[in-house]
Amino acid sequence: MKKKSNKQVLEMLRNMAEGLGQTFAPFCEVVVHDLSNPKNAIYSIENGLSGREVGQSVTELGLARIRDPEFPAVIANYANTFPDGRKVKSTSIGIKDDSGEYVAALCLNVDLTLFQSFQGAISQFTRIDDKEVHERLETGGAHSDRIHARIDDFAAARATTSRSLKPADRRQLVQELKKAGLLEVRRGAEIAAAHMGVSRATVYSDSK
Repeated sequence: MKKKSNKQVLEMLRNMAEGLGQTFAPFCEVVVHDLSNPKNAIYSIENGLSGREVGQSVTELGLARIRDPEFPAVIANYANTFPDGRKVKSTSIGIKDDSGEYVAALCLNVDLTLFQSFQGAISQFTRIDDKEVHERLETGGAHSDRIHARIDDFAAARATTSRSLKPADRRQLVQELKKAGLLEVRRGAEIAAAHMGVSRATVYSDSK
């Protein structure tokens, strides 16, 4: 009966692995381990980035769970490596049966190579040469900086961005800007409106 129950769990995990594999293809390998059969532990594998195959033996993490039911059920985002040296971010989720023993595991292995390439490209694209050139693409100078900082601080305190503020929060912010005299400076309302992604008329309306 226990064997049948484990089979059902493994089939459910196989379906989950298939869905996750298709969602995060091609950079995430998803593996289902049958911990009741350590010598042939790999029950299914999606996006086989590691080169492993169904029927291969359990990993060190799997053995640790088999030996110790108190081993953590979830270990997320730990550093790993594929056999060819590619860096990997892995997450392993252990599954227990009714008796509290680990019988299966669902593991996700994300190939970081692609993302590191993106990171390098973005870093190169955003690099600025350190030359003695001074230019501002907007007028307003110090006033602009103060208004931007005030808006950004307000948004950050609400775990959002200047352009994603709720209307009620935006009205409160505009009232605070008005009280601080920041809307009275030259182009103050225009600078605030541009930074929040709304019209100048909206800022005037919110300030009343």
